[in-house]
Amino acid sequence: MRRSAAGAPAGAPRAPQTAAAGADFPRSAPAAASAEAPVVDPGPRHQLVTEFPFELPRGYVDESGTVHRDGVMRLSTARDELVPLRDVRVQENPAYLSVVLLGRVITRLGTLTMVHDGIVENMFASDLAFLQDFYRQINAEGHTRAAVRCPHCSEPFEVELGGSRLGES
Repeated sequence: MRRSAAGAPAGAPRAPQTAAAGADFPRSAPAAASAEAPVVDPGPRHQLVTEFPFELPRGYVDESGTVHRDGVMRLSTARDELVPLRDVRVQENPAYLSVVLLGRVITRLGTLTMVHDGIVENMFASDLAFLQDFYRQINAEGHTRAAVRCPHCSEPFEVELGGSRLGES
């Protein structure tokens, strides 16, 4: 017995299957382009920016007394946020999460090319707070603000929706 498409009479011819209708994938060879089909230029592509420069308010002072203020932070990955959760220091003190996480995503600080959590934990508190806020900004990609209206005067304004701790939203 032949099955018909839903809603079609039993004897009606079936339409050919397309990709949307469930054709088999993957195809073994790409479909040949039609000679009459125009070539369309997709236009300029937007580059994904993954590293962001910053300047610390005070600067990290290394063991020789050199102050390092300018640096680069990269976007965080899921792994960057998950791996520190296995760290014993983070398990004993959840506030240590931001130190370990920042040690993973800061790729350069001044002339230091290797930045790790030991460097982050020796930064001034104001620089740590700056880096936590910077981390939220670059990883939220501008989605931390929301437009709202005042319930009393109906004036529109924006509010910050960022999480209270690094790694939260």
